[in-house]
Amino acid sequence: MTAAAGPRAGSPSTDDGVAWGALEDAARRVRDHAYAPYSGYHVGAAIVTRSGRVFAGCNVENASYGLAICAERSAIAQMVAAGESDPVAVVVVTRGPEPGSPCGMCRQTLAEFAIDLPVRLVSADAPSAARTTTLAALLPDAFRADKLK
Repeated sequence: MTAAAGPRAGSPSTDDGVAWGALEDAARRVRDHAYAPYSGYHVGAAIVTRSGRVFAGCNVENASYGLAICAERSAIAQMVAAGESDPVAVVVVTRGPEPGSPCGMCRQTLAEFAIDLPVRLVSADAPSAARTTTLAALLPDAFRADKLK
């Protein structure tokens, strides 16, 4: 799912300028398309870029678990394939009593593009448990190639 309808000029937003509701809706919709026959754990992610475009991705599992792709990396791949590289926020929708958090591989992939990225974590089962954090808080000492120079 690429460039879904999402936060653009005129969309309701919060103090930080992110239209969280629209971004969350995109993540919820794409979560319905997740392919998770092994874990049964469906995840949707939606990223909005500085241009206002929204890119959504879901997890796609494989019998060879190492070949699975997480929702966050799926959304990043959609963003890059569309020629974008400047994410400004991401929403991840999971299930359970508390929202799930991106895995380490997804955190590092997101950090490739924006370490100060706002991250909204939402559980489809417990919307009141949603919380907003930052990628920097989730991955405090991310590996950055630009730090090697």
